Amino acid sequence: MPGDTYAASPFALDDDSLHQLDAIREALLDPSPRRIGRLDQWGLADTYETYAEVAAYQETPITMADGTRIDAALSVPRNLAPGQSCPTVVMPAPLVGIGRKAYLGMFPRLALGGYAVLAYSQRGLADSDGEIQVAGPTDWSDGGEILDWVSRHEAVDQDRIGCFGASYGAGTSLLLAAHDARVKVVAGASAWGDLFASLYENDTRHLAAFEALVTLFGEDRCSKEFREVIEKIRNNVIDDDVREFARIRSPKEYLSAYYEYQTPVLMGTYWHETIFSVPAVVDFFTRLQTPKSLLIQIGDHGNGEGPGLLGLIAKPTETAYRWLDHYLGGNAGGGGEAPQLGVRSEYMHNLLSEVRHDSWEDYALPKQRFHLGPVQPGETDATMAQGKAQPGWTRALRATGAETEVVVAPKLVQTGMAERMGLPKVYKTPNEDRARAVVWTSAPLEQPMRVQGDLELRVTVKPAAGRTEATIVAYLLDCNPANGNAYIITNAPYTLAGGKAGEAHTATFPLQPAHYVVAKGRQLQLVIDTHDPFFADANGGTEAKPTVVEITSPKGAESYIDIPLHPLA
Repeated sequence: MPGDTYAASPFALDDDSLHQLDAIREALLDPSPRRIGRLDQWGLADTYETYAEVAAYQETPITMADGTRIDAALSVPRNLAPGQSCPTVVMPAPLVGIGRKAYLGMFPRLALGGYAVLAYSQRGLADSDGEIQVAGPTDWSDGGEILDWVSRHEAVDQDRIGCFGASYGAGTSLLLAAHDARVKVVAGASAWGDLFASLYENDTRHLAAFEALVTLFGEDRCSKEFREVIEKIRNNVIDDDVREFARIRSPKEYLSAYYEYQTPVLMGTYWHETIFSVPAVVDFFTRLQTPKSLLIQIGDHGNGEGPGLLGLIAKPTETAYRWLDHYLGGNAGGGGEAPQLGVRSEYMHNLLSEVRHDSWEDYALPKQRFHLGPVQPGETDATMAQGKAQPGWTRALRATGAETEVVVAPKLVQTGMAERMGLPKVYKTPNEDRARAVVWTSAPLEQPMRVQGDLELRVTVKPAAGRTEATIVAYLLDCNPANGNAYIITNAPYTLAGGKAGEAHTATFPLQPAHYVVAKGRQLQLVIDTHDPFFADANGGTEAKPTVVEITSPKGAESYIDIPLHPLA
C-alpha cells in the first residue's frame, strides 16, 4: 500500500551503484592497474585511467572556523603551466547517505574539461561533522569558508567559480550563490524555489515527502532548531517560526541578489515531482531576472540526473556541463557555445521529446474552462464541459482516512522512474468507490490534444458537521473509455482551515503544471476525494466513524477546472 512504501527511503542507491562508486573512489585514491582494472566490469577502466593522467584527486577534510570538520574531495588538473589557473566547480552534496561521493562519476568529465572540482558534504551529512542545518545560514557560512579554502589553491581562477548540485546540493548551491558573489554561475538539478510551498501546498502538509526527507537526514543529526520544526510540522503547528525557517531557505527570497550579481541559473524539475513544489520552481524561474534556463522532464525527483551523477549520459548533467562551460570557460560539455535559455521540456509519455520556448509565458498555453456539472438521473458520474456554468448541485464525499483507487504516487520517486521507462501507473477509475470519490468526465476527444501549462480548479467545500477543516485532493486523468484505464496528468490538494464549523468556502487553487499529450478518443477525467496518503488529512474521519465532506457549485461561484487544452500541432 502507498502508506507502507512511503516509509522506506525512495532515494537509496542500488547495491551495484554503491559498489561502482566504491570502486571509483578506490581507483581515484590509488590509480594502480589493479584498482583501475576493477572498473572494467562497468566499462569504466579507460575513463579513469585517462582521468589519472590529467588530474590529481585527494580527499581533504576542511575545518570550519568553529572547528567543524567538513568532508571534501578535491580534483585539480595536472601539468598546468606556471601561473596558469583553471575554472572550478564546487559541488555541495545531494541528500543521500554517501554525501559528496554521489558526484564521483562526474569527476572525469569535469577534469577532462579543464576544471578543478571541489565536492563536499554539508555539515551533519554523511561523513561531515556537526548538525544538519537544511541549507540555512550556517551552511552559507560554511560555503563561504569552503570558497576561501579552494580559492587559495594556486590552480584555481578565483573569477571562474561555479556551483553544481542535485536536490539538497541544488538548494545549497542556489542559496550560497545568493550570499556570495564569488559564485559566478549555478546549475541545479531537482532544485527547490520555495521550501515552504514544498512542505505546505494549498494549506496541506506534504507529510509523506517530509517524513522521507527527515528519515534520510536522520533526526539525531539535525540541529535543535530543525528538530523543533520537525515536531511542529508533524503536529500541524504551522507558526511563524516554521514559516521563517522555510523562508530564509527559499531561493525566491533572494531574487534581488541574483539580479545584482547577474548570476546565470540553470534549474531542473519534473512534471510529477513529489518532493519540491513545481509551481514554486516555475514562479522563481519566471521572476528571476538573470540569464536562466529551466529543464522539465518526465518523472519524479532525481530520476533524470541519477545516471549522470554516475558518469553516464543524462540530459540534466549534459545540460549542466554546457551551462558551466559557457560561463566559466571550461570544456566538459563541448565548450562554450551559447547556452539554451528559456524553457526546455519533455512531454508525457515521450522520453525522446523536447519542446523549447523562450519563457514560461511563451510556453504556457491559454486555459480553456470546463464547467463541472451535476450527476444526471441514471448516471454515476457527472460531466465536465465547456459552455454554460452549472450551478446548484451538491456532491457528498464519505471521508474515512483511507486512500481510494487514484493516488498521487504509489511510491515516492520510483513511480516517476517507471514513467520515465514508459511504464506509467495505470488507474482503474471504474474501481473508484463513488461514495468516497466524485468523478467528472469530458466527452471523448475528437482529435489528439495537448495539455500544456498551468491549471486551476474552483470548487466550494463544506467540512463535516461540527468541523472547521476539510481536505480534498484533485486529480486530472487521461482515461480510455473502452476499458477505464487512466493515467495521471496532474494533481493538487487543498485544505480548508480557519473557518466556522460546517461553513462552506469557495476555493480556487492551482494544480501542478503539466505537459501531456492526450490521444484522439480519450477522455479527460477529474477525480476528487478526501484522502491521499501523500498528504495530511484534516477531515477527521475513520472507517469506523466516517465524516462527510460536501462539494458544491453555488450560483455566482460555479465550479470549474481551467485546462490549457489545445490541438496537437
